[in-house]
Amino acid sequence: MCSLGGSFAFDDTDPALLIALLPTVVHVRSSVRLSQLVQMVSEESVEQKPGSEFALSRLVELLLIEAMRLVAIENAPVELLRGLADRRLAPVLNQLHARIDHPWSVDQLASIAALSRSAFFERFTRTVGVAPMAHLLAWRMEVAKQLLRARQLSVAEIAERVGYGSASAFSVAFSKHAGQSPSRFRLPERIR
Repeated sequence: MCSLGGSFAFDDTDPALLIALLPTVVHVRSSVRLSQLVQMVSEESVEQKPGSEFALSRLVELLLIEAMRLVAIENAPVELLRGLADRRLAPVLNQLHARIDHPWSVDQLASIAALSRSAFFERFTRTVGVAPMAHLLAWRMEVAKQLLRARQLSVAEIAERVGYGSASAFSVAFSKHAGQSPSRFRLPERIR
C-alpha cells in the first residue's frame, strides 16, 4: 500500500473562501483517471527526472481537479461544485465571484449563461440549490465575514468592496444574514 501527501498554495487574496467551499474529505471509488494520475505522481516522485518538480505540480493540480469533478458529478455534496461543473453556469459563477461589487441582475447573468431569463433562473436554482441573487448575497456575506475578521478595512470600505452603496445598507443586510451587526461580528469572541 502506498500513501501520497501534498498541499496547495492558492494565488488568491482570500484563499480561505475557496477552501471553505471544498469538502473536508473526498472519497472516490473506482476512477481510472484518478488512479492513473496517482500512478504518475508516484512515478515522478520516485524517479526525479529533469522537470519532475514542474510535472509534479501540474499532476497534483490535475488530481485536485479530477477529484472535484468526481465529487461534483457523482455525489455533488457541495452545490457550488455542481454549478462550476455546469458549462453554462460556470462562467456565471466565475463572474459573480470575481466581480462581487457589480450590481448584477438576473438578466445580465442569464446573458452570460446564454440562456433565457427563466431557463437560467430554473437551471441555476436547481443546480446550485438557491436562486442566483440569494447565492450572490450569501457570497457577499462570506467575503464580508472574512474581511471583518481580517480587521484591515473599515465597515464602509467592506460595504463598498462587497457591492453596497452605503455602510448602513450593508449593515442592515449583514445583520439579517449573520444575526448581528458587522461591528459586533468583528469583535473578538471573548468580548461579544
